[in-house]
Amino acid sequence: MADIVSLQCTECKRKNYGTTVNKKKQQKKLEKKKFCKWCGGHTLHKESK
Repeated sequence: MADIVSLQCTECKRKNYGTTVNKKKQQKKLEKKKFCKWCGGHTLHKESK
């Protein structure tokens, strides 16, 4: 059972990416280092609703 979540930049607070997460297997919030076109570099993105 995968849920659709958005990834939000921790610096500019914009939602840039969408992905799916299996909530039964992963209890913590997803964190990935992704490219943010507004910040102009690779920043940490955290899961948001």
